[in-house]
Amino acid sequence: MDCLFCKIVEGSIPSNKVFENENLLVFHDIVPAAPVHVLIIPKKHIDSMNEVTTEDLPLIAEIHQVAQQVAKDLGVNESGYRLINNCGPDSGQAVQHLHYHLLGGAKIGALTGISSSHQS
Repeated sequence: MDCLFCKIVEGSIPSNKVFENENLLVFHDIVPAAPVHVLIIPKKHIDSMNEVTTEDLPLIAEIHQVAQQVAKDLGVNESGYRLINNCGPDSGQAVQHLHYHLLGGAKIGALTGISSSHQS
C-alpha cells in the first residue's frame, strides 16, 4: 500500500510522536496551522469517514477519548481546541487515511488551509 500514514505507522517514515497505543498514533503535523497541531490516526487503514463501519465505531470513540487526553497533555484542554476530520476531496483531504487534526494554543478563528496537503 502506498499510503503516507500507513508508512508512518510502520515506521518507514519518521514522525514526532505524542501518543501511541495498539490502535492509534498521534504525532505533530510537519506544517502546523496553530501552535499545537497534531494528527490522530488509526493504525488500521480506513480511507475516510465515509468508509467507517459499525465495526469501527469503538475505534472512533477511542479517537475522541485520546483527543481529550492529548489536549490535556499538550495543555490546551482548558483554553480550547478544535478537532477536525476532513472527508473527501472538497474538504481538503489529500491523504486517503482517516485522520483528525487537533489544533489549539491560540484563539482559532475561521481557519483556512487546514487540509491534507501538508502532511495529513
